[in-house]
Amino acid sequence: MGLIPVEPGEVATIVTSLEMTRRPRPAPMPESPLRLVRWERPGVDRYRALFRRVGGPWLWFSRLVMADDALTAILNDARVRVWAVVDRAGLEVGMLELDDRSAGACELSYVGLIPELAGQGHGRWLMAHALALAWGPGVTRVWVHTCTLDHPRALGVYRRSGFVAYQRTIETFADPRATGILPADAAPHYPLLDKRR
Repeated sequence: MGLIPVEPGEVATIVTSLEMTRRPRPAPMPESPLRLVRWERPGVDRYRALFRRVGGPWLWFSRLVMADDALTAILNDARVRVWAVVDRAGLEVGMLELDDRSAGACELSYVGLIPELAGQGHGRWLMAHALALAWGPGVTRVWVHTCTLDHPRALGVYRRSGFVAYQRTIETFADPRATGILPADAAPHYPLLDKRR
């Protein structure tokens, strides 16, 4: 067993892929003052603003660096469904994105709430809605991936929801804070490496 160094300016994370191959048993929908608002063909700027707000604290960056035309193609695909999570005041405080582009499978591409809502039960509400929407006609598999950069309870939430881990990988990439894609104070739980050492 050996350690593999991570270069300054790089990030390393362990990615766990999970799947569910049986529709969960019906259960009462958890209560929350939040609601889902479907976004039909959202513009890239609006989408990225919410993506950054929800995912920035966890170093989500993939959709921030994707070319506009590539992201537009995804968001305009009828098999990709996007919702904003909205609070009582109408503020967008989370997102849900489902990808049905693989026959018989639905990926929970992005599921998240702003960190200020953690620990209040809203995650259970969002996961219940995500699963209800994902298990559409003809779906035999729902899958998701999470990583060690996500909220520390994310993996447990997926497992309690009925997902089973089937693969683990290590991903390295240029730190989006070092490249200026995200602010330097994003993800304080994962410090930037000092390049001077």
